[in-house]
Amino acid sequence: MARYLLTFVLLVPVSSIAAATELRIEGTRFTLDGKPTFLLGVSYYGALGAPQQFVEQDLDDLQRLGINWIRVWATWAAFENDVTAVDEKGQPREPYFSRLEWLVAECDRRGMIVDVTLTRGNGVVGTPRIRSLQTHRRAVETIVSKLKSHRNWYLDLGNERNIRDKRHVPFDDLKQLREVVKRIDPKCLVTASHAGDVPPDDLGRYLLDVKVDFLSPHRPRNAKSPRETEERSRQYLAEIRKLGRVVPLHYQEPFRRGFTKGWEPTAEDYVTDARGALAGGAAGWCLHNGDQRHVPGQEPRRSFDMREKRLFEQLDEVEREALGRLSRSLVESRKG
Repeated sequence: MARYLLTFVLLVPVSSIAAATELRIEGTRFTLDGKPTFLLGVSYYGALGAPQQFVEQDLDDLQRLGINWIRVWATWAAFENDVTAVDEKGQPREPYFSRLEWLVAECDRRGMIVDVTLTRGNGVVGTPRIRSLQTHRRAVETIVSKLKSHRNWYLDLGNERNIRDKRHVPFDDLKQLREVVKRIDPKCLVTASHAGDVPPDDLGRYLLDVKVDFLSPHRPRNAKSPRETEERSRQYLAEIRKLGRVVPLHYQEPFRRGFTKGWEPTAEDYVTDARGALAGGAAGWCLHNGDQRHVPGQEPRRSFDMREKRLFEQLDEVEREALGRLSRSLVESRKG
């Protein structure tokens, strides 16, 4: 276990254009091509609306830093720019579905993982495309069928599905959606993200009723959170083991800058949170990023809007410092 806690896998591009990268699960760990791997990623939500050149440049920068996964939404419509990859019937919506296919294939070629996230939406970032279980099912069928040849991605069935507005996806719906995925592609990994820490009763429903392949809580966004992550991770894993079904714990969307009025995370907060996740036994962590909610124009918008500037042109000094420090930690861990 100690060896695992000190090991990130730095990935390098591969020359083959064929499917090359396989994400699997071994106990509480992710494996990449059979090797235990901590998923270190960034939010890349509006990627389907970014010029291809921007995406390629960002992926180059991410790989240089040892980042091995990105989180992309298949239902994104922020700032009056609807880049959702499925339509109101759950069918491919062009050109965005083709962009999703290209992105997954490009990351496959590079040895990177893609989180493909769905949401029913609450209208805050545009008109929701998925408005019913029927449409949700068809969207899942479309995405899983079209991406089935790749093993370097997983599906989040519903971002923060526990929030009781139009985003809400009941557990019974999640169970049906997960069954749809496994019927089409039994190897496809599935999760459903949860806003806040997951209560014990809900934990059992995720693992034993829905049977997600891994747990994805979005921990509270406050100044105490980074220092609590290590211990909270240990608690999660202990609770998971008591339920008798051991799965990875993946922090795919922690706190971010520009979100909480009165608290802007520092580079130290990011580093503390990431190291706490790793030390506590989590299987992945993300440097979440997005718009500045409380300023005119909400700029920089970072991954929320990459039409005019790519992600790395919009990250601020704090985020760049955090990524640099985490990257250096990766290099040192490999030397050790």
